[in-house]
Amino acid sequence: MGKPPKKKSLADKVRKTKTSSQIKNNPFEVKINRKKFDVLGRKSKHDVGLPGVSRSKAINKRKDTLLKEFRLKNKANKFVDRRFGEYDTKMAPEDKILQRFALERQRTQAKKDIYNLNEEEELTHYGQSLAEIEKLTDVVDSDSDSDEKGLLSAELTASNFGGGGGLLRKKKPGENDEDESQKPKSRQELIEELILRSKQEKRERQTQKEEAQELTEKLDQEWKSIQSLLVHKTPKAERKEEPEKPKLDEYDVMVRELGFEMKAQPSEKLKTPEELAREERERLQKLEADRLKRMLGDVEENSTQKQSHLSADDLNDGFILDSDDRKTLSYQDGKWNVDGGEEEGQEDEEGEEGAGEEEEEEDEDEEGEDDGSGVDDGDDEDDDDDDEDEGEGGHSDLDSDQASGAEDEDEEGDEGEEEAAKAKPGLSEEERRAVQEAAKAELPYTFAAPESFGELKALLDGHSAEKQCIIVERIQKCNHPSLAAGNKAKLEKLFGFLLEYVGELAMRTPPELTTVNTLIPQVYALCQLFPAAASKVMQSLLSDSAHSMEESIEVKGRAAFPGLDMLIYLKIVALLFPTSDFRHPVTTPAFVYISQALTKCPVTSLESVSAGLVLCCLAVEFVSLSQRFFPELINFLLGLLHLAVPADTCTGYWVVPPFKQQGKASKLLLLSDAEASKSWSRKAIPLTSVHRVTASTDLEKDHYRLSVLHTCLDLVKRCTLLYRDLPSFDQIFQPIRTLLAKHLPVQSYPSSLQELHREILEAVPETSSQHAPLVFDKKKPIPLKLLEPKIVQVLDYGKKRGNTKEEREQERLKHKYKKEFKGALRELRKDTRFLAQAKLSDIMSRDAERKRKVKELYGSLATQEGEWKALKKKKRK
Repeated sequence: MGKPPKKKSLADKVRKTKTSSQIKNNPFEVKINRKKFDVLGRKSKHDVGLPGVSRSKAINKRKDTLLKEFRLKNKANKFVDRRFGEYDTKMAPEDKILQRFALERQRTQAKKDIYNLNEEEELTHYGQSLAEIEKLTDVVDSDSDSDEKGLLSAELTASNFGGGGGLLRKKKPGENDEDESQKPKSRQELIEELILRSKQEKRERQTQKEEAQELTEKLDQEWKSIQSLLVHKTPKAERKEEPEKPKLDEYDVMVRELGFEMKAQPSEKLKTPEELAREERERLQKLEADRLKRMLGDVEENSTQKQSHLSADDLNDGFILDSDDRKTLSYQDGKWNVDGGEEEGQEDEEGEEGAGEEEEEEDEDEEGEDDGSGVDDGDDEDDDDDDEDEGEGGHSDLDSDQASGAEDEDEEGDEGEEEAAKAKPGLSEEERRAVQEAAKAELPYTFAAPESFGELKALLDGHSAEKQCIIVERIQKCNHPSLAAGNKAKLEKLFGFLLEYVGELAMRTPPELTTVNTLIPQVYALCQLFPAAASKVMQSLLSDSAHSMEESIEVKGRAAFPGLDMLIYLKIVALLFPTSDFRHPVTTPAFVYISQALTKCPVTSLESVSAGLVLCCLAVEFVSLSQRFFPELINFLLGLLHLAVPADTCTGYWVVPPFKQQGKASKLLLLSDAEASKSWSRKAIPLTSVHRVTASTDLEKDHYRLSVLHTCLDLVKRCTLLYRDLPSFDQIFQPIRTLLAKHLPVQSYPSSLQELHREILEAVPETSSQHAPLVFDKKKPIPLKLLEPKIVQVLDYGKKRGNTKEEREQERLKHKYKKEFKGALRELRKDTRFLAQAKLSDIMSRDAERKRKVKELYGSLATQEGEWKALKKKKRK
């Protein structure tokens, strides 16, 4: 074990305290930075003080500035006195007052009074002139006697309600000493004098008012006598015909029309995708609840519509008088039935979307009528509004009667409601059953997300293509990712199930391609929601098909062309993902898969020819934007054209696998009868030919071969347009040109094929340009000549200086900038450290205060507990 540390003795502590106190008082510890002389404009760095004094000064300065700003941060309750000289400690209070008075005079002084030197000042009190106040000219409005009726003077009020003492003590200033010597009047006399005086004042006011009225009438009469002399109008007979006003130009007419056009109205706030999804789900749930009610026979009976109560502020824009030709609305076979079948409106599969479209069309029609009415129809519109107001007034009694009747019905009990229901004419049993059957025939509006492929197949089987699309769309809307936490995983699974269902539709006999085409938009919508999950699903499909192809090649030595389901998957890849990227996690494997199929799958029948043509079309679509060279595509098209060549030995070109120069399948596209081209018409090759070619007779097979050759030549033409900018364009298409020019029997083909043949020959040059092959150079390339470096003589070693004055000035400024930048960084770090310390000290002080309060609480609780125990013990005793 180590020795225990020695404890510091008291002498060491005293010695330490003495040393710190001696340093403060020792003159030899004072730091002095001497300077030889003072230089104007240069900051002094020669401070005098104890060690650490400069640091304490900096801290104090930060406390006065930075810490105050930090304390006042985000606070707006600071009062700032903006009076002149308020914070100037060098000015005397009298000087501040004089200066403020002078500024106030300058502010109120107008420019027009600059040269008014003899004008005296106008003194004011609370904004009013003292001269006006001294005149005591308060204007009393005595025109209306109605305001003064029933009012008494202050003296009369004081005599009646003040006890009468005030009247006896109050005297007028104009009374003489003789009156003072007389006896005081009684209360009754004083009241009589006040009444007489008030009557006299009222009589005087009445007299003044009558005199003013007479003077006004007299003035009006005199004005009428001289008014004819002031205004002279020439009679109509003497007036000259005024020239007609020129017609407005088209520009002026257009400007006026623009002035009368409707201004833009504020639109509603755009809703987020989450809000739209929530509203759509609520709408579907409401429609589903309505459908379930109709299935149970709970149909709302047609009753007379009651007018709602109209408030006084209601503009009643859509007011229409009630008439007897109102139409009733009901359900029949899942459609809206208006007036028992006279006017039927088909119900939209989405519920209320059709009604919304009709309302929009009606609004557009109304806007068109308003725009065409012009500006001069304003009076007519006012008359219509008046008529509508009269109509509203005429039906007010009816509204009140209906409202009171509704209140009475609400106050009745259940028995009254049952009797009213029995009294109303209801639907017959057959009509109710028809409504139930129509509701059962409709599609549900809400669906749960399928958990397996079997559930999805059970939902979609037995429905048309349009209804299947609606079912998938409603599954997406009811299970939107923003509505619940697990919906994202459900829809990701739905994408895989939907792709599997599309593949099954393609492999049926016959393939349901119309349904596949209808479901593609839903597949695209799911891919846009979850692109990562969609890419993983497509990658797994491509990898499984590629592995099966490789296994077939290893076992049998050959592999069949992909089926129609895989061809549709490749087309979906081109629709969902970008094909122009240099490398993509989905399109690149699809590109490799197409190239392997075109290279390793042999062409042995017309079905394989159709599959190869589909792959060629997909390959052209994949490279149409990127213009990437696809050698397997060119070789396969050359092999297809070779199948139509009659001769066994062909010179000038060579075919590559999966085609053979000679063999059993080398004449698949050769016509059996040259006369078949006369009856041939161009038709699209159906996708079902990948599984089975429906041609049975030789003529139909020849027609099919001609269609294949037309498609093949069209693809060659598109490739020539696609790769015409390549340096080796003529070398790439030279074998195809040789085959078309020398070996293909074009004379027996229809005119459309001959036209394509001619265009391809014109696009590809007859002689290919000879380019030297790319090889490595045998000799090492000669390097470029190196220039000699510019040598600058440095006279002052250790200092970076330029040759010219400008360079030296630039170096000096750079050095100064770096120095100031480093200093600013240093100060910023110090400020940050200071603020961090201030924040830490605040936190520690709050924690200490909290601990102190908690300790006090615990202490008080302990005291109370002790007192309670003592009291309990005392009670026991």
